[in-house]
Amino acid sequence: MLFGAGLLLLTFFVPALFGDHPGMELGGMFTGALLALPALFLYVWIPWIVDRFDPEPVWTLAGALGWGAIAACGFSAVINSAIGAFGTEVAGPEAGNFLSACVSAPIFEELFKGLGVFGIAYFLKREFDGVVDGIIYAAFVALGFAGVENIIYYGRAAMADMSSTKEASALMGTFFMRGLMTPWIHPLFTSFTGLGFGLARETTKGWVKFFAPVGGYCTAVFLHSVWNTAATASGMLVLVMLPLWLLFVTGFFVMVVLLVRRKGRIIGEHLKDEVLTGHMTPAELELVTSVWSWWKATFTWGGPSARRFVEAASRLALSKWHSRRAAQGHSQTISGAFVAPLRKELRQRRDEMSRALGRPLPQPEPWRPTPGQPRPPWL
Repeated sequence: MLFGAGLLLLTFFVPALFGDHPGMELGGMFTGALLALPALFLYVWIPWIVDRFDPEPVWTLAGALGWGAIAACGFSAVINSAIGAFGTEVAGPEAGNFLSACVSAPIFEELFKGLGVFGIAYFLKREFDGVVDGIIYAAFVALGFAGVENIIYYGRAAMADMSSTKEASALMGTFFMRGLMTPWIHPLFTSFTGLGFGLARETTKGWVKFFAPVGGYCTAVFLHSVWNTAATASGMLVLVMLPLWLLFVTGFFVMVVLLVRRKGRIIGEHLKDEVLTGHMTPAELELVTSVWSWWKATFTWGGPSARRFVEAASRLALSKWHSRRAAQGHSQTISGAFVAPLRKELRQRRDEMSRALGRPLPQPEPWRPTPGQPRPPWL
């Protein structure tokens, strides 16, 4: 990330500082930052809220965001500029622009964004459970990348407005297309790389562990190339880009919703035995697996202490899930070592909820079927 920051400075800041019009260029960058950064901080809340069952730690999400904004942007900018300059020198400006936007950008931008997801998946396995986590981390990497890229594009558009006598605003047009219409394009592309690493995390098959990330990366490159080629060929014609954008974004959000619901079912399945053995009550299981668990925990179960209970229960379920899959695949995992400590934490969180509510909670007891008793809905 430090090296990427240096490349960003050398590629954009230093030339602006020592150019013919440093005040105009730096002013354009400042304007770009004023437009791009508030939108970025608004957008990052969405994927964080979507993963309602097991929110990722803030420090890992911040690391993913920083990787995309600094490392991925720095390396990609240098490579794209070099390939664009090569194409211009050999075959003219149009060929250089095509090579940079439609060939180099999809390959190298998705490569360096994907390296951020790989780093979390490989070095921070405890914080990377599967496909939903892969998509969430990929979205944060891509949002960081898109935020810095938007600063650059907005800055160039602001400079064009400063030096132009036309009434039409290049900055407003750029902000409309990039900030309002297509903020989720980069997360859409990179989410397929995250999906691939998530599948690799979930599987016990060696060939899937290798080919799933490669396939996800290739899908990200393909979609990125389709988008950039359509934009380059049509000149960002709205009649072409809007239907393509609707298709991409609708598919992306449908995929995310389905995968988050799948994660909720996995958590519910692996907490049923906690109710059977007397570590949780059926009401607490319903809280943890509810679509509105965050809101219920906040407003009816004691606030922060209840949210911590939901997180501990989700982490317990996912640790048991990883342990079961490892046993089925005859492989090793450290997840099993967290089951007993998480059960202990679960009891502590229940006590915290009791104190926050000002009343004792019903104590869980082992469930025993009785003749004629209907099957409970949670079972």
